[in-house]
This record gives sequence, C-alpha cells and structure tokens, in this order.
Amino acid sequence: MKAGIIRFPGSNCDEDAYRAVADVLGQEAVYCWHKDHDLQGVDLVILPGGFSYGDYLRPGAIARFSPIMREVVAFANRGGPVLGICNGFQIACEAGLLPGALLRNASLRFVSAPVNLRVESIATRFTSQYHVGQVIRVPIAHGDGRYTADPDTLARLEGEGHVVFRYVNALGEATDAANPNGSERHIAGIVNHTGNVLGMMPHPERAMESALGSTDGLPLFASILESMLSAVSA
Repeated sequence: MKAGIIRFPGSNCDEDAYRAVADVLGQEAVYCWHKDHDLQGVDLVILPGGFSYGDYLRPGAIARFSPIMREVVAFANRGGPVLGICNGFQIACEAGLLPGALLRNASLRFVSAPVNLRVESIATRFTSQYHVGQVIRVPIAHGDGRYTADPDTLARLEGEGHVVFRYVNALGEATDAANPNGSERHIAGIVNHTGNVLGMMPHPERAMESALGSTDGLPLFASILESMLSAVSA
C-alpha cells in the first residue's frame, strides 16, 4: 500500500499520519504538496489534521481550492479511498466529498483530550477489524468539530449506515456529557454514500502505539490495508 499524505500550509498532523503508515504499519508513504497536481500513484489519500491556511474564513474553506484537491476529488470519484482526519474531515466536507459541515464547538472552547467512540459500522474498508458496538479510545484536538447537517441528511446517514463512529461514555452510551463538541446525534465520523471516503474528528493516527496511551487507531489503518490486499488477491 502506498499512502499519499497531503500537506497544506498549516498542516501539523502530517508527520503523525506518515509515521502511522510507514513506521507502524510498515507501508510506503509519501507527502503530496498542496500546490502539486501529482498524487504519485498512491493507493490511499490522507487529508491530515492541522490548521490549513490558518483556518481563515472557516476550517478547510481555503484548502479545498488547493491545486492538489482537484486530483484528490478525481481520485475519490474513481473510488479511491480517502481518509480525512480532523482538519482533513473539514476539508473533505468543504470539497463536497462528504455531506454536512463542522462548526465551532458548542462550548466555544478548544478541546484536547482522549474520548470514547462507539464503532457503529464495520461494513466499510476502514473499520472491518473492529466489531460493531466496540468502544475505542482515541484523542481529539479541535475547536471546530461540531458535526451538523440538515435533518434529511442526518436521517439518510443513519438510515444507510454511514455513521461510522459516535461519541459515547465508557459504557458505550451516547450521552451529552460524552459529546465533546455538541455534534448532531453525537456523530464523530461518517463515510460517503459509496463508502470510500471517511471523515472523522478524532485522531486514530495518534492511537497507534501503547506508548501513546492507546492502540485503538491501529485497526483502522489495518482495515484499509486488509481491504487493499483482498482486492489484489480477488
């Protein structure tokens, strides 16, 4: 597997994503500069976290116009897997790869803390190595993570099984206290209607090794690798 990690001015989790793929998963990773038009033949695109373009206007609103995003959108439209993490989730929504938007946290405060997520679907190429209902612990670090969408979109996401992760407490209950940003229906991560684009505010690339306090992000990257190996052997 060869992963391309998009670097925007202000990205600050690109090296974490690189390390997750190259050092932990043992796969090839390359950086793709935002001004480029070449994805270098990658099998996976990662839109990393950070503050692209300083979050001016609103998070992701300028990055979605970067030259490389034309290639990312074309890649996604061909069915290529795209993983948007935190700011990457915001960029994916701004680019129309995912429905909805990420607004300022309900508390109006930046939140950096480990959170509990419930795995809602394993019928995706990103989550096959979890089990439904599994509670995992992954860190967040954002000030604009409140997922919102119109009622019809939310109903469709729920009805079609496109809500992948939800904020919960340690018992797996979706309570208001366990929702760190006020997201609609406690949504932490979703996939698009074709299942090849995942956006999530928590950072699985920061939960890859026990030294980091959690290895619960590892199955996500392993699921992507497994789906690619299965496609090759099919």
